Amino acid sequence: MSLTPPEKDRPELQKIIDGMIDSGFTGVAIRVHDERDPWSGSAGLCKLDETAKPPTDGHIRIGSNTKTFAATTALLLVAEGTIDLDTPAADYLPDLPLDRRITVRMLLQHTSGIFNFTGEYYEDGTFAPGIAATTAGREWVDNRFHTYRPEELVRLSLSKPARFEPGTDWSYSNTNYVLIRLLIEGVTGNSLADEMERLILQPLGLTGTSLPETETGLAEPHAHGYYRYEEEGGQETTVDVTRQNPSWISTGGDMISTTHDLHTFISALTGGKLLSAPLLAEMFRPHPKAGYGLGVFVQDIGPDGGKVITHNGGMAGHAALMYSTPDGTRTLTAALNYVDDASMSMAQAFQQATQALVQEVFGDSEAAAATTSPAPADV
Repeated sequence: MSLTPPEKDRPELQKIIDGMIDSGFTGVAIRVHDERDPWSGSAGLCKLDETAKPPTDGHIRIGSNTKTFAATTALLLVAEGTIDLDTPAADYLPDLPLDRRITVRMLLQHTSGIFNFTGEYYEDGTFAPGIAATTAGREWVDNRFHTYRPEELVRLSLSKPARFEPGTDWSYSNTNYVLIRLLIEGVTGNSLADEMERLILQPLGLTGTSLPETETGLAEPHAHGYYRYEEEGGQETTVDVTRQNPSWISTGGDMISTTHDLHTFISALTGGKLLSAPLLAEMFRPHPKAGYGLGVFVQDIGPDGGKVITHNGGMAGHAALMYSTPDGTRTLTAALNYVDDASMSMAQAFQQATQALVQEVFGDSEAAAATTSPAPADV
């Protein structure tokens, strides 16, 4: 389907993404499907020091949007009778020292209390570091091609004190979704990539979406992501980190997709084309602390009870947005590229930009509530 040129039909959206470039993003591409003709547009640069704009449907590392794909795969296996949401995860993963109180549902909803292997931020302002891959600065750049195995990430997390008793609180932990990966692979005997292909990618025709595991590159076309750090002498260095080994984040955020595929996926999911109504109800039942269901945020966007189903994610110079109305009739998906750094200097710009886009597309002045999911440098 051809999309209407941005300068002809949606200047209000083009203005927002042009403003995102002014706020510091290097490249932005968005796609909107609503009651009007589908629309896509881009702004900024595909690559620093060149003049080409980002492709409107290029490949992007989607970060924590990976969790929505993984959760959907798990729920499709629930539908097949392979997994039960309220069974202890330890029953499916007998080789790991899991607390038997932790259920599959708790992993999917981030209520397990398991330490986050990318590091834990506590309410008192302290930070407990995780794996070496999340160390900031040149050390991260120099080690970005190292391979981590999912079991390695999980065992590090399980060696740390739990954040809380299972089921008593909510805290976002990438470890939960690495465990979901291992659980799916254990019960099916297949890789997560194969199960996603069977259950989601092939049925929906998502040819631009992949689970790269340890592959370092992105298929063309794609914009570039960057990381900035300070040398010992105080000089700042910016490195192109488009190529990296995503095994350091595993199912916490390692997938690649396009704005078109993200639209197809989220509209099919919310529109009931993948899961039954009872399973969608389970997925969209939010935890009261953070509005997180099973692999998605469920956010209010106004006093009239309007909601959006969403997950966003960022990963070292790349970020992706994914929003839909609960019936799948209106969606917003986006690919963002930027210069990442240890200070998360783009985090505020990310929040402001997503707020503006959601407000424009979903049409409510209180749409800022829909920007809870992770910002750049989070996954």
